[in-house]
Amino acid sequence: MGLSRLAALHGVATSFSPSAGVTGPVPETTVVAVLGALGVDATTPEAVRDALAAAESAARTRLLPDTLVVWSGEPLPPALTGLPPGTELTVRPEETEEEAEGPGGARTGAHPAGPGSAWWAEPPLGVHRLTARTPDREPQHCTLVVAPARAPQPPARTHGFLVQLYSLLSARSWGMGDLGDLADLAAWSGRRLGAGFVQVNPLHAAVPGDPTDPSPYRPSSRRFPDPVHLRVESVPEYGQVTDPVALDALRRKGAELREAVLDKGALIDRDAVRALKRQALDLVLAVPLTPGRHAEYCDFLAAQGRPLEDHALWCAIAEVHGPDWHGWPEELRDPRSDATARARAELLDRVDHHCRLAWLTATQLADAQRAAREAGMPVGVVHDLAVGVHPGGADTWAQQDAFAHGMSVGAPPDAFNARGQDWGLPPWRPDALAASGYAPFRGLLRGLLAHAGALRIDHVMGLFRLWWVPGGRPPTEGTYVSHDAEAMLAVLVLEAHRAGTVVVGEDLGTVEPGVREALARRGVLGTSVLWFERDWAGDGRPLAPERWRRDCLATATTHDLPSTAARLTGDHVTLRHRLGLLARPLDEELREDGADTAEWLALLTRLGLLPEGGVLPGGGPLPGADEEAAVRAVHRFLLRTPARMTGIWLPDTIGDRRPQNLPGTWDQYPNWRLPVADAEGVPVTLEQLAASPRLHRLMAVLRAPQEPPEVRMP
Repeated sequence: MGLSRLAALHGVATSFSPSAGVTGPVPETTVVAVLGALGVDATTPEAVRDALAAAESAARTRLLPDTLVVWSGEPLPPALTGLPPGTELTVRPEETEEEAEGPGGARTGAHPAGPGSAWWAEPPLGVHRLTARTPDREPQHCTLVVAPARAPQPPARTHGFLVQLYSLLSARSWGMGDLGDLADLAAWSGRRLGAGFVQVNPLHAAVPGDPTDPSPYRPSSRRFPDPVHLRVESVPEYGQVTDPVALDALRRKGAELREAVLDKGALIDRDAVRALKRQALDLVLAVPLTPGRHAEYCDFLAAQGRPLEDHALWCAIAEVHGPDWHGWPEELRDPRSDATARARAELLDRVDHHCRLAWLTATQLADAQRAAREAGMPVGVVHDLAVGVHPGGADTWAQQDAFAHGMSVGAPPDAFNARGQDWGLPPWRPDALAASGYAPFRGLLRGLLAHAGALRIDHVMGLFRLWWVPGGRPPTEGTYVSHDAEAMLAVLVLEAHRAGTVVVGEDLGTVEPGVREALARRGVLGTSVLWFERDWAGDGRPLAPERWRRDCLATATTHDLPSTAARLTGDHVTLRHRLGLLARPLDEELREDGADTAEWLALLTRLGLLPEGGVLPGGGPLPGADEEAAVRAVHRFLLRTPARMTGIWLPDTIGDRRPQNLPGTWDQYPNWRLPVADAEGVPVTLEQLAASPRLHRLMAVLRAPQEPPEVRMP
């Protein structure tokens, strides 16, 4: 009983529900290990008793919670209105006057607490320090987050492309898609197709390796982008390189990498691209900056501050000692040690080199967003925030106090995966975030939102709770650890408001009751994928378009799912069969998949959205011509929903049947390494995409006048 109470006080669950109506206990050893990662000793009954007494005593004597959220224009929280009469409050803004918002800027004031809220003068939007004083207690402090009620919203309705940037090669790419290709895709699709946004995969800095992990969802740092995405020729100093012959030779090698992918069936090789660009950028960065460019660079350094220095230093030390800081000399594992300070001085040139790369990458990210907006896109580039970082990367080294070491984020066992999942990503400590005033989260968001029209948050449920798996144990022996969701949401909405960006949460899979409602209340859009939208509370049939939620990004597929063509034809089932991933006989899987597809095609036909084809007898796979017509019908259906944003998976526009990622595989399938291709698997460049008749037939559906959807309020 004591351990359960102690766990509850620290947001650690002692039971979980793998499915509706089923509850299972969390192993006691897991609870003890997780509490230990939060700095709470629960290894013996005496330790539990002492920790519980300390926690309960602190809870009784606290006037304020660790973090207090005030939503602008809404009633004050009970933690404020319930303060003892005569309590004096002082608000000290953390931001400068230039950063603070609202009339009067940053200010400090004292207010006697009492019934009602007439005494409360709302501080400006921002993150502040609140101090409460009473005659009989020591002053107590907490973080005060004053946030707008809702995040910015997209226009009434808009559509755009979803693409893994590395997979989109052009005639200028060096073996993988880059930021120049992103800007060009945005400019073309905005001006010619009326697209409102382009959503890309996370562009976070990767952990260098041999080979580098190709997944964009396990980065070294989420705050800083990866310079492998740079368009080298677009760097202003490119034309002033002192050895143009050497630079041209590297450019030709980049063309060879591109041709190998496009014409010879090679996979995208990030390591080869990175090596070439590293050599080219060494030549480019040797060119002195002009006075104006140097001033711009200095402004960037000043704005980024210590976090950029730490990131660049990690990159410099990793060049010497390897990409996992746990294997570095012990004195360098502490970013604030004397030895690390000496290394900073000794490696100053390399630190500056990596700072320059971060600046150049941020500049091209800004260029891509500018190109999108100038093309008429109301949203522009939608960036993606991965759920976590690599345990040996730059973020975990620089922010060691913020992470729960020895823990990994994953997913609990459920009806679809009895073994659960371990993603190998160390979680943030909720207590450390609160103690820092959510500084790591705020800094991360500011970096990502600086050049974004919108932000997609992978596994947005992680703002509320995450499944922690102690090191060395299976995912089935994990447990949920809760964040202060109100505080996390307030910081998110505040930073989105400041940047003027839309927020889209990926809320697929197991979602705790109340989470989607809380997100919608704060203006965070959800994600709705056609094949998952069924009447699960009723007959289980496909959900009619008018019953879909409005505040979402609606799409037919994602990077982790089969393409629409593969889904319609059953190719995704035969692929899994070839790789030995099916748990049942192939014919049984195909029958079930075909019946599922036939239900959707029948609905599309009844709605008059499939005039070119229809449902095949028996629900069998579709031939090529019917498949293309059905892909168009699927997107007509998405436009019938009230969804604010409609996403078109770019490979769907030309009939690509290969998934970019096949969950549950590693060496069996080339995850994250395939170029966009046509229905025959032939790679297609951005230039060929722009001229594709099949693409234009599909996009004509998106631009055609649509029957106004019946809006169902969330």
